Amino acid sequence: MSEKVSSGGEKAHDEDINFKGVETKQIVGHEAFTEAMTLDPPSPWSGPMLWLYAFSLIGFFCSTMNGYDGSLINNLLMNPDFKEKYKVENDGLWAGIISSMYQIGGVVALPFVGPAIDGFGRRAGMFIGALTIIVGTIIQGTSHGSGAFMGGRFLLGFGVSIAAAAGPMYVVELNHPAYRGVVGGFYNTLWFSGSIIASGAARGSLEVDPAFSWRLITWLQCLFSGIICIFCFLLPESPRWLYVNNKGDQARAILTKYHGRGNPDSPWVSLQMNEYEAALDMDGSDKRWWDYRTLFNKRSAIYRLSCNICISIFGQWAGNAVLSYFLGSVLDTAGYTNYIEQANITLINSCQQFLFAILGATMVDRFGRRPLLLFSFTGCCIIWLGMTIASSELVKSQIGVTADGKAIFSNDAASKASLAMIFIFGSVYSVGITPLQALYPVEVLSFEMRAKGMAFSSLAVNAAGLLNQFAWPVSMAKIDWKTYIIFTVWDAIQVIVVYFLIPETKGRTLEELDEIFEADKPVQFSTAKKTVAVDQSGHVIEVEGA
Repeated sequence: MSEKVSSGGEKAHDEDINFKGVETKQIVGHEAFTEAMTLDPPSPWSGPMLWLYAFSLIGFFCSTMNGYDGSLINNLLMNPDFKEKYKVENDGLWAGIISSMYQIGGVVALPFVGPAIDGFGRRAGMFIGALTIIVGTIIQGTSHGSGAFMGGRFLLGFGVSIAAAAGPMYVVELNHPAYRGVVGGFYNTLWFSGSIIASGAARGSLEVDPAFSWRLITWLQCLFSGIICIFCFLLPESPRWLYVNNKGDQARAILTKYHGRGNPDSPWVSLQMNEYEAALDMDGSDKRWWDYRTLFNKRSAIYRLSCNICISIFGQWAGNAVLSYFLGSVLDTAGYTNYIEQANITLINSCQQFLFAILGATMVDRFGRRPLLLFSFTGCCIIWLGMTIASSELVKSQIGVTADGKAIFSNDAASKASLAMIFIFGSVYSVGITPLQALYPVEVLSFEMRAKGMAFSSLAVNAAGLLNQFAWPVSMAKIDWKTYIIFTVWDAIQVIVVYFLIPETKGRTLEELDEIFEADKPVQFSTAKKTVAVDQSGHVIEVEGA
């Protein structure tokens, strides 16, 4: 199919087209996006862009505090003073109960996520979540019994569920369309900054007074949530939220200042304001806290929500949960049983995962979302197969046990291979899955669906986390390394689902993604190549393959 268009997407007649100096190019994405890129090429290091990155950093801290909170229990379960106080080991049912309160709090938060973020704005959503985390930290840090400690964990999960939905929505909706993928991809990489701080604090706390060691790293949970509470209302609001709440002039002003570099006639400003007018419902269900019909009222809506939930769950079930929450138990099976040795390995693992996540974030627009997901899930499958083989060989070489019941192995090569698999898994997982865990679920939802859909994403993450918290510590305690066989098979299933069902989202504004999900075959439509003809002024005049 060939279609001739003029600036703004209007069809043009053959005789109106001057082919002198016309350039043709192949694209995967929307021609209006391509035209804006040609007419007004954005600069990633311009002043307005740097301000957007600074604003996004506060949103990123939602991920940092999530990473800290999510990694905390793994570090506490390797702390001998914590385990002695609460009579808990680093695997088994009680370890699952202690850590699962975080996920239970996230599940309970589901009805509150949409109203908080849609009703009061993206900034207010971050504030509400961060404030709840501060309250949970106070309860957890002053606890003297397991009940109060678990109550604090519950509030942490509740607050993170709201903040972890508001943060990526704010970042993705505020940033320039040309850099939405990279900046949005960086959001979840900051999870590891929280994880690194948690691991470093846990390692350092081993040298302080035993009665205070685990409380020190607990109280540090207030750090980033406090920063969010202080600064979030100093940021500009999401222009999309402003527009649908009858503040179109403010939305245009933000787009002009930061996307158009002060030019109200910038193609980027015109493109987005026109798309807001065409695609955003001024009286949509996002105005009604109880109305979830928009998530299920059309085939395209169900498809969008399914993609959102798939990636949310798959990011939790690749086997990473065992290495995030119960790494101590995995290291036990690999022959590394000393708690200081385990703390060092945890810290190093978090650092290298952070570096690979940053690398992956820089590639989400270059290679696309689908290739990165397929690479990582395939790699995880292969690595768990290797981990299964290495661990089985290590178990065969057991020659005794230590005084505290830890196994002693003679096969040093298998032990080192198991450790190597842990680090390789972290790298492969981080480069493709980590940047997209927050970015992709936000992208695939329309504005009207976004806050409530992200509540379902949070529900999916926490429900998947509940399985992780209850199933894997018991599985590691009962069947040991055979647990890795489950991850191998499941990762293979995830590869198949991504290949056949998950569409590409790069090369389009958020509103231009509508046409993908309205198509009969979204995956094929999203990856189809188009040939566009661009005249000397930069306007797209012809599209083939549209």
